Amino acid sequence: MKSPLDRGAFKTRIRTGEITYGTFVGLASSVAVEIAAVGGMDWVLLDLEHGAGGEDQVGPTVLAAGAYGITPLVRIESAERIRIGRVLDAGVAGVMIPRIETVEQVHEVVKHFSTPPYGDRGVATYNRGARWGRDLEFLNAPSKATCIIQIETLGALEKVEEIACVEGVDILFVGPADLSFALGIPRDFKNPKYLDALTKVVLACKNQGKQPGILAFDSAGAVEYRKLGFTFIAIGSDSTLLANAFTKVLEEAKGEK
Repeated sequence: MKSPLDRGAFKTRIRTGEITYGTFVGLASSVAVEIAAVGGMDWVLLDLEHGAGGEDQVGPTVLAAGAYGITPLVRIESAERIRIGRVLDAGVAGVMIPRIETVEQVHEVVKHFSTPPYGDRGVATYNRGARWGRDLEFLNAPSKATCIIQIETLGALEKVEEIACVEGVDILFVGPADLSFALGIPRDFKNPKYLDALTKVVLACKNQGKQPGILAFDSAGAVEYRKLGFTFIAIGSDSTLLANAFTKVLEEAKGEK
């Protein structure tokens, strides 16, 4: 039977090193997800940390993305077990964890993805993630969901090689704004300290068979990050891309550009 669920397909793509592109969904709109899909994105990431929506938008995001054959991911607010379990129950293909500081935190996060004996995720089968009790494969193996750990604090950057060693982690994702602030060079993305940090993340991933990810603010940034070795690349968000499009068309219409 056809299903909108990913069942580990994206995790397999990521582990081969395939370059993928997506965008953050901050408007909490399944229509925005559809538009991103029609635009050719490989994945969308519903942002529960900074976006306008909450967990009630996860289900519609999974269905909208699945209908178009792209991958639904979610950034949760924090790393608690219940937050990860809730979005996995809703059927997402992967979860991004913000504000990581230590290797110990990462080990705990990975446990939250899988049910016992592989982890400590709560067991429930009457949800979309289990196809309403018709698919219990996830109970018999480690999770097939993609685990994305953000590198945006000095603690995470310092321990990035050790974090990359953790079994179950798939992507180390740089949060450019937070990392630049942590480094004491707010939004100075050309600063050698920032570029050295990016190199450190890419090398850690390369050494441990993980994939480096990052947020680019536009297509030119995406090209530069790809050249640096990043393979999981977000290009802006639905709201910023829309705002930029409005600004550009008005400037052109008024003859200002």
